[in-house]
Amino acid sequence: MIIDLRSDTVTKPTQEMLEFMMSAKVGDDVFREDPTVNELEQRLANMFGKSKALFFPSGTMANQVALKLHTNPGDQVICDKYAHIYNYESGGASFNSGVSCRLINGDRGMFNADQVLDVINPDAYYYSKTSLVEIENTTNKGGGACWDFNEIKKINQVCADRNLGFHLDGARLWNALIAKNETTLKYGGVFDTISVCLSKGLGCPIGSVLVGGELIMQQAIRLRKIFGGNMRQAGYLAAAGLFALDHNMDRLAEDHKRAKEIGDELSKQSIIKNVDSIETNIVIFELNNDVNESTFIKKLADKNIYIIGMGGGKLRMVTHLDYTDIMHERLIGELRFL
Repeated sequence: MIIDLRSDTVTKPTQEMLEFMMSAKVGDDVFREDPTVNELEQRLANMFGKSKALFFPSGTMANQVALKLHTNPGDQVICDKYAHIYNYESGGASFNSGVSCRLINGDRGMFNADQVLDVINPDAYYYSKTSLVEIENTTNKGGGACWDFNEIKKINQVCADRNLGFHLDGARLWNALIAKNETTLKYGGVFDTISVCLSKGLGCPIGSVLVGGELIMQQAIRLRKIFGGNMRQAGYLAAAGLFALDHNMDRLAEDHKRAKEIGDELSKQSIIKNVDSIETNIVIFELNNDVNESTFIKKLADKNIYIIGMGGGKLRMVTHLDYTDIMHERLIGELRFL
């Protein structure tokens, strides 16, 4: 038995999802003639109360297009030091959009409205123009932490007052919605653009969607083409998203429960220095200084248990659709004998 907890992206489509995908009606999406892609886009636009949505092959591409929609070369984007757009998108913000990132030293990937105000550049020609505030919910490097929506509303007000764009990297927003009992419409009301991933907690093989208002999204399809993201009969992939929205949302609570149980067990072990607070499906922990990280990871791998290091001495486990009760029982048992 292989227990793969490196990421929630390792899931494979269930038989039911595959059958639904193979029965999809398709067309040429470059001509905007794929009915299943159109259905998925319209459904997500409606869910968030936005007028437009666009299907992408990856969350990174969706985020990169959003950055370009909101900025011009030389502009500055405000984000947390843990932000995915800064740490894990291959420098795309500077390469694709010619922007710099003004990093906030937040708490587990989250910051407040006062911190945003402190780093907005003055309106003088020798400063880069601050154009966009970007947040990530849940925070990946912050251990799946969920934002306080009241703080999001305060940041939204700062953006409105200062004429700044507001983008949400919602790669794991579904997890936050379940954990906090919140709604998509609530989020659609405060962000200009939102990217959501279908291939993490929802278990699809591929795909993300960018949603936004009519004006901001006007150039999105052209930018997707420029980035090489246009697809033809993509309805087979979009069908997985439709299936996941209907069948895989509520079960995210199971992933959260198992992650917390893993965290509880890790915290009991003498070789574990610290376990970050767990709200959703990500478990981040640190080993004692005298424990070699590579040796620890290999020891688990030898037992067919796979996790990853995140740098800075932090290790990560992520629960997901393919992580079963049987796997969970075995993992907990193995953790007791670290």
